[in-house]
Amino acid sequence: MVDNSVDVVISDCVINLSGNKDRALAEAFRVLKPSGRFAVSNIVVRGEVPTDIRRSVELWAGCIAGALEDREYEGKLDERAGFVGIEIEPTRVYTAENGRDLLASFGPDAERIATEIGGKFASAFIRARKPAIASK
Repeated sequence: MVDNSVDVVISDCVINLSGNKDRALAEAFRVLKPSGRFAVSNIVVRGEVPTDIRRSVELWAGCIAGALEDREYEGKLDERAGFVGIEIEPTRVYTAENGRDLLASFGPDAERIATEIGGKFASAFIRARKPAIASK
């Protein structure tokens, strides 16, 4: 694949499903033209999440368990991949009420887990751009 070939990389929750997020972000950076834009919609984490949520196969499939903490996402975009002008704009913060249906497969623990994660997940637009003159 040729470097610097596209003007924009757009994704909807695919980064969260990646087992190697650093590589996925580096590849997005690589294929962008100078000043190219990165624009994704993903779930982001806003605080600590219980280990059982992070390990749930069902929640990985729903982009929840693989979600990055918002500051970690910024670090991966900036320090590791080389993007600038990073913005994370939450569009919906999920409450414990929102999580109850999603967590139904956890059985009797669903209520406890829903309470623990209330307000910790948000849908967000993540935007960044490749510098006009890339240093990486």
